[in-house]
Amino acid sequence: MDLLGYATYAFPVFGELADIVWAPISGLIFFISFGGWKGAMGGLFGMVEELLPGTDFIPSFTLMWFFRNWQTRKQSLPAVR
Repeated sequence: MDLLGYATYAFPVFGELADIVWAPISGLIFFISFGGWKGAMGGLFGMVEELLPGTDFIPSFTLMWFFRNWQTRKQSLPAVR
């Protein structure tokens, strides 16, 4: 999903206009993908990130994916005593 957001850089002027369309779609996909309050907050952050010029470089989907997998792995490890 981050690659789709980066794709708008390929078109200098059109890219920023495409972000206006992509921002709410990105936020909705983020919420559906991750769910709960983290998905809602991440979706809102992702939407704002896409709307603000020059902030498309932040890989919000990738960061959330790593965070979620790290959290899941941390919970599945046995306790060491």
